[in-house]
Amino acid sequence: MLSDSTGVPGTGFQVRSSKGEYMFHMGWFVGHGFSVQSWKGTWSGAGAREWMMPDLYVDMARSLERACFDYMIFEDGLMIPDAFGGSMDTYLKYNMECPRHDPTALIGILGQATSRIGLIPTMSTSFYPPFMAARMLVTLDHLTRGRVGGNLVTSSSHRAAQNFGHAEHFEHDLRYRMADEWMDLVGKLWGSWEPGAVVFDEETGTFADGSKVHTIDFEGEFFRCRGPLNAVPGPQGRPVICQAGGSPAGREFAARNADTVICVPLGVAAMKAYREDMSARLIAAGRKPADCKVLYLIRPVLAETDAEAQEKRRRLRAAQREQAAIETQLAVMSYFSGLDFSTFDLDKPLPDLSGQVNGHQSSMTRYAKDSEDGKTLRELVSTHETTTSLELVGTPDTVAALMGEAMEEVGGDGFLISNDVDRHSIAQIADGLAPALKRRGLIRESYTHEHFRDNLLEF
Repeated sequence: MLSDSTGVPGTGFQVRSSKGEYMFHMGWFVGHGFSVQSWKGTWSGAGAREWMMPDLYVDMARSLERACFDYMIFEDGLMIPDAFGGSMDTYLKYNMECPRHDPTALIGILGQATSRIGLIPTMSTSFYPPFMAARMLVTLDHLTRGRVGGNLVTSSSHRAAQNFGHAEHFEHDLRYRMADEWMDLVGKLWGSWEPGAVVFDEETGTFADGSKVHTIDFEGEFFRCRGPLNAVPGPQGRPVICQAGGSPAGREFAARNADTVICVPLGVAAMKAYREDMSARLIAAGRKPADCKVLYLIRPVLAETDAEAQEKRRRLRAAQREQAAIETQLAVMSYFSGLDFSTFDLDKPLPDLSGQVNGHQSSMTRYAKDSEDGKTLRELVSTHETTTSLELVGTPDTVAALMGEAMEEVGGDGFLISNDVDRHSIAQIADGLAPALKRRGLIRESYTHEHFRDNLLEF
């Protein structure tokens, strides 16, 4: 039962449950996209054989829907990197950023296996033609009965650009200018069919009213399109838009266009500052802070007791110091930055990379901040967390309490799980953590609406 309590700083709109707690949203960031997930772990199951099939993801989507999650979001990529050591070998050996099968095809299958959870594939505004993107998302909105979104990224790698005929990728802020125009065009295509255009009048034999379907004759700086879209509007009209950029340009794009933002500021103070910054940008863009839900990435470590969870965390930290883990992290940094970290001295501090990064600027800024205390590069990669805003370790009840305390202080909108994807990990969240959150009145007990956007904007 929801009350109408509001007024938490930063959001402009949060709801208290009947238990007096501030409610928040939950999602899961499928960090490897439609790809190899877990194939070497204790609980991997048949991961080496089934990763390219939908079964694992169907089980996952049904579990998260039972847990009343708002959405699943699928990361994606458009190339096999070779930034580390000038070779693809490390990325292929550890299945990093590859393989990547197209998540939009998977979304259609998941939509048939579920009825309420939102489903978000990633699309690159730099390389996905606007007309094709508008058509694909409308098609998926029909197939999911109004539960699709699009995670819009600008891509970061020259190698991706070369797969689409460019010598190198566009400059960072230019990519976001292009993305704004891309989104403007896609929105106009979605609006090229007026409400009521489809009449299905059997008496006159009329499918659609031609006076309500229009060309858009779009002429922009980067894109041109005649229109109209040759697909009818989906149940949501405008699919949910997600954005993950942490740079100023990315935040501005999100303030103008996004319904939900995913981010990884480190610690409660940084999380609160991010929400306040986004609220100010939304207001400046003529929107309300409540129009865009900010979800923070987390990677909870769960166990039967707090002591067992701490021991599990200790083992995970120890594993970060192994040579394979160090090499993997350096390859990630090379991919994020476009710089070859195999050439850097591991036993010296991270050098100043200002002005050298055209890729994931917010991620590299976080690496730089984490190294301000003089850590060597080896120490940095052995301790750095790239997919979590808070350290959450303990039983489901312990972690649920910590999440509630953090969100009340932050005034944000929810959390996005970034844990490994295997059935054991999924069960820990869906059947352990989610019930603990529900007992505290922190997340919904059931879905109120049929469509993704309506559930996302409910509180």
